[in-house]
Amino acid sequence: MRQRVTAVLVARDGSDTLERTLAALKAQTRAPDVVVAVDAGSQDSSEAMLAAFGPTRLTALPLKAPTTFGAAVGHAVGAEQSEDPEAEWLWLLAHDSAPRPETLERLLAAVEIAPSVAVAGPKVMDWSRPDVIADFGQSMTSLGASVSLVQGELDQAQHDVSEDVLGVAATGMLVRRSVFEQLGGFDPGLPGIDSGLDLCVRARLAGHRVIVVPAAKVSSIGAPEILGNEVLSPARRARLARVAQLHRRLVYAPAPAIPIHWLSLLPLALLRSVWHLLAKRPGRIPGEFAAAFTAAFDGRVAGARRNLARGKRLGWSAIAPLRVTVAEVRERRGQAREAFSASGATVDDPRIGYLGGGGLWVAVFAAIAGVIMFMPLLGAQAVMGGGLLPLSPTIGDLWSNVGVGWRDIGTGFFGPADPFAAVLTVIASLTFWNPSLSILALHVLALPLASATAWFAARRLTRSPWIPLVASVLWAIAPPFVASLMSGHLGAVISHILLPWFVLALLKGARSISASATATLLFAVIAACTPVLAPGLLLGWIAWMVGNPRSIPRLIGVPVLAVVLFAPLAIEQFLRGTPLALFADPGAPTIAGATSGWHLALFSPSEGLGGWADAVSRLSLPGTAAHITVAALLAPIAVLALLSLMLPGTRRSVPALAVALLGLVTAVAGSRVMVTGLGDTAVPIWPGSGLSLFWLGLLGAVVVALEGLAVAERRGRLAGVAGVVASVAVLAVAMPQLLAMHLGTARIHASDGRLVPAVVDAEARTSPQIGTLVLTPTAEGALLANLQRGTGATLDAQSTLASTAQEVTSDEETLAELAGNLASRGDYEPQSDFERLFIGFVVLAAGESSEHAATAVAQRTSDSLDGRADVTAVGQTDVGLLWRVTERPSAEPETRVGNLDTLEGRVVLGVQGGVALIVLLLAVPTRRHAKPRMQTLDEGPATTFDEDLDD
Repeated sequence: MRQRVTAVLVARDGSDTLERTLAALKAQTRAPDVVVAVDAGSQDSSEAMLAAFGPTRLTALPLKAPTTFGAAVGHAVGAEQSEDPEAEWLWLLAHDSAPRPETLERLLAAVEIAPSVAVAGPKVMDWSRPDVIADFGQSMTSLGASVSLVQGELDQAQHDVSEDVLGVAATGMLVRRSVFEQLGGFDPGLPGIDSGLDLCVRARLAGHRVIVVPAAKVSSIGAPEILGNEVLSPARRARLARVAQLHRRLVYAPAPAIPIHWLSLLPLALLRSVWHLLAKRPGRIPGEFAAAFTAAFDGRVAGARRNLARGKRLGWSAIAPLRVTVAEVRERRGQAREAFSASGATVDDPRIGYLGGGGLWVAVFAAIAGVIMFMPLLGAQAVMGGGLLPLSPTIGDLWSNVGVGWRDIGTGFFGPADPFAAVLTVIASLTFWNPSLSILALHVLALPLASATAWFAARRLTRSPWIPLVASVLWAIAPPFVASLMSGHLGAVISHILLPWFVLALLKGARSISASATATLLFAVIAACTPVLAPGLLLGWIAWMVGNPRSIPRLIGVPVLAVVLFAPLAIEQFLRGTPLALFADPGAPTIAGATSGWHLALFSPSEGLGGWADAVSRLSLPGTAAHITVAALLAPIAVLALLSLMLPGTRRSVPALAVALLGLVTAVAGSRVMVTGLGDTAVPIWPGSGLSLFWLGLLGAVVVALEGLAVAERRGRLAGVAGVVASVAVLAVAMPQLLAMHLGTARIHASDGRLVPAVVDAEARTSPQIGTLVLTPTAEGALLANLQRGTGATLDAQSTLASTAQEVTSDEETLAELAGNLASRGDYEPQSDFERLFIGFVVLAAGESSEHAATAVAQRTSDSLDGRADVTAVGQTDVGLLWRVTERPSAEPETRVGNLDTLEGRVVLGVQGGVALIVLLLAVPTRRHAKPRMQTLDEGPATTFDEDLDD
């Protein structure tokens, strides 16, 4: 009996491909008996093209009608009655399904000799590459994920031996009409994706066979899945695929398992979201939860289950042999990786390695230099001086100073911590048994760490094996870096080490989500350590996105973590009317450095030109000799930077010099902004961090210049000489600072880790809130009053909210009045103030100044305290002269509010920790190079190479 064929052609906004499809349909060697054309709400000329073709019947669906391929086919089949459905076949085509002339004839030939076959599928070829297989057979894993058995392979008849499969694509599918009607057509609950597979699964369970016909070929783009030539992003395609998978899972599952599957939807979405973070696919996370909620409230599951049960004749074990096992999935992925590697898609980096290129040896010599530089610190418990203080003694105490809570600075207050506290806590966790030891270790290892980050960043700019070595040396001995080390500006030290790494991550972030997340993490750390650098780095980030608009989706989130960390502090500072205080240096307030433009131009963040002024004065030379000497030594760097504009590579040197200009502007502007107070002295922002950015830009230009010279001169001797001269000259500039610990000019020194005298320290162990009034004479003849609680305010407890405060609280007024009266003879009775502030000790510290005014104030204060009956002299300590309050305060202060004791504190820690964890997961590299995966049906053409998680 002659088989009757009804071709159902569905089009929606497919005028670009429809003409080719109609021509191919007309050229069939076995023409279909009936052609039913369906226009699914096209807004282009598709309907007119279908009408001009002259189909047997043309149906136009309303614009608001369901636009899935299955819904359109169901509408057409339902409107066309059949006299003998058993002898009629439906050939399903979309506007981009262009069959070869013999396709229908070969499909019919295959089903006519096999009465048990109900569905036959052609070999689907790529629309633009007719020799590449787009889809040839479909299956499922044991967990229900759809899998394309063949995809993206060159057609060499290697798969033509296959016949029986679990499913075929809807594109070009030939299905017996009686079976199609018996099964109820396509599942309306599927979003186009997996619709063909689902129909074939139900056909198999109804006792029919599903085959592929290798000789029959149809070219397609993929419109049956997403009708309307709509361009789908990978994230949206993944969401639709997940919706289809979850819908099929709920439909196929046994009734007792439905509640379990339903309850597992959100937990699985959460687990898969974590995996997407690790796999660097954060764009798929919203789709995971959207798919879970869609499946949880899918009203079409019940109807689909009834439809499945109505046609089901066999058990699920009948199709088990046709499923893809876990071992097969693993094998296919391995084969795909091998094919991908063999294709040359992964090319080994021709740049020389860190060890082979000498970078490690530079780091080793820098480590030796670091040990020699900080020899006086070795064996100490902590480092103090300048902006440095010891850290809290335990990790628990460190973490308690993060977030929003009580700040034991001075008289104390409730407020958010500086983000720098979180950075210190993470660093200190590396030496958890003695947190302060981490700061000492950081100083010793600062030079090798800086050399390493500079080496990798420089390798990005050049393929020369020796130029990165020059860059690593110049960055490790940069004058502003060494000055920050010796003056105790820890934030500037950390930022200097991380700046090259941040630039490298930002450059790579245009193509890699992992690198972009690394840049996000590094930007947050740099901003936390040196807030003044944030504006300049943000300008560089914006410029990079403008120059690479395609990278905006990956780079747009770089400032997010920093914004989250700074948000509580920013709100507080804005409410106080001091927004510029956000740029204040974190850590212990200390007198900043130079504000002279000449000093900053010569990379000297402090007075004295890095020790050269003192050296020149010892030689009885005029003061200008120091400026001339330093300028002459820095001249090779300046010449090379300017030369980079005249040599090949200006596309790299111009941005580098722009970064240098940003750094200089940052240093100059910061040195003019007085936001921190130290007693009655206004302290500007430390310019060393801005000068590090200045140096980074110049160093980038120097690298470009050296490479240009090496290329211009084949042997590269001139470039080599220039690199050596520049390195030696900069070493000479930095030498007085490098030897500062041995010369006694460094502001930092070794410490036993105590901030208060031993007597007070012992008392604080039983009374943690006991207060110590520390009086420090100044060169101006004033007396600084500072209140220390317990064992003293550590570095992690410092707060810019305290150091930038513009208003004086009542407790601070009381403290000032108490200090003034204690320093002067009179009939003042301090006991009530001692009680109110819970002060048990008074210390007269030895100030750094030896001026006559400071000595006079110290003597007057000492005499006054010795003559008072309400304090008792204890004696000289390593901190200063100590007196004990005779009548110990009895009213112990209330327990301080911790960072988890309030809703605000818990919310802040939760949000900041959650965002930091997400960024960290994204930043963790999951592979060394791109790995392809076996493509799944639900994700369309292979455009990414990463591993997926099938729950």
